[in-house]
Amino acid sequence: MEKILIKVKRINPGFEDIALPAYSTEGSAGMDIRAAVENEMTIHPSEIVLVPTNLSVEIQEGFEIQVRPRSGLAIKHGIGILNSPGTIDSDYRGEVKIIMMNFGKEDFKISRGDRIAQLVVSKVYHAVLEESDGLNSSKRGERGFGHTGKK
Repeated sequence: MEKILIKVKRINPGFEDIALPAYSTEGSAGMDIRAAVENEMTIHPSEIVLVPTNLSVEIQEGFEIQVRPRSGLAIKHGIGILNSPGTIDSDYRGEVKIIMMNFGKEDFKISRGDRIAQLVVSKVYHAVLEESDGLNSSKRGERGFGHTGKK
């Protein structure tokens, strides 16, 4: 598997006990990232919160980090990530914060060091757009939303 170096900086002292993002298994595509909160944080049903991680990153140009939900939080508690997948661009140097929403019916508590999201490193391609008066036809054509049915 190809590897890429990503520099990680802890922003504020006092959170050194919280592990850096890491892969849970050898085959994991995403690294778990953890909450850097002083006190327990509650997300009420239908509430959206911004959860700090106390981390900033330096990604090589030509790559991004995608922020994705953790499936266990989704199925067990109805917790999701808005703007998913979120993108951390190679030129962003601010704190990585996770936009979380409680889609469930009960309060959800986040404690210091809880795994709250996954980070997936991806290659980025820049497109060159060419304006045109016509496009090649395709079998699908202009048929859109739902035209392929359930099967």
